[in-house]
Amino acid sequence: MSTTQPKPPFPPQPITEPGLEKKMDPRPEFQAPAYQPAAKLKGKIALITGGDSGIGRAVAVLFAREGADIALLYLPEEEADAQETKEHIEKDGQEALLIAGDVQDVEFCRDAVEQTVARFQRIDILVNNAAYQKHRETLDELSHEQWERTFRTNIFGYFSMVKFAVPHMPAGGAIINTGSVTGLEGSKKLLDYSATKGAIHAFTKALAQNLLEQKIRVNCVAPGPVWTPLNPAERPAEDMRDFGGETPLGRPAQPEEIAPAFVFFASNADSSYITGHVLPLLGGDTIAG
Repeated sequence: MSTTQPKPPFPPQPITEPGLEKKMDPRPEFQAPAYQPAAKLKGKIALITGGDSGIGRAVAVLFAREGADIALLYLPEEEADAQETKEHIEKDGQEALLIAGDVQDVEFCRDAVEQTVARFQRIDILVNNAAYQKHRETLDELSHEQWERTFRTNIFGYFSMVKFAVPHMPAGGAIINTGSVTGLEGSKKLLDYSATKGAIHAFTKALAQNLLEQKIRVNCVAPGPVWTPLNPAERPAEDMRDFGGETPLGRPAQPEEIAPAFVFFASNADSSYITGHVLPLLGGDTIAG
């Protein structure tokens, strides 16, 4: 168990939505220096939504280290983070295709898949990771507009990516969705976000059954608090001071601690007998769900 990751209290985070990782203090840790690659994804093609920063960046970096070429989807406002992620992928000797757009847009999802296939001929691994969240204190504060935006990003976008990517995925392919502890336990200030994450967990299990005959595995990683731009970008500084401190480990996860679970699910060498599973990564909590 590592004892070196940052713990609360954290200083104010001077970032706004959607949030650039390079402005966070401390910077999220994504390079995983202790991780030892074993060519588990050599020659594979991975498409990652929300791949510019946070969990998506750490996953992209470890996938590249394991030998995969990467297509990264990200919001146009996050170009600077995406370029930095691209540099790390290429430093590991792999190709990176950057595709800017919003997964709320069905046609963007279709085009992103088409661009990926045009460049790499197929998609072996799809990581659905893009997300939107916005804390609201009360039900009255949660608008229909926010409810729709959260669902269109967090679950409609997952469906669109699957719908367009699966025809280009060979047998032995893998889909990995990003869930959340909020989808297991709920969160009173994240009604919409929690609902979408619960939907993602159910979608994972149903899709795994649906794609059995095509020999495409579908799994989900459900983290607790993670030190990424998603949270400080939409919350006041006082809410972030003790972020993650309620976990038994007393701190949030770093993205580099979450990414190996995605490698595990992507690798047939590691998880060929696992599909339809939701894996909680909760910093010592054992009671989720």
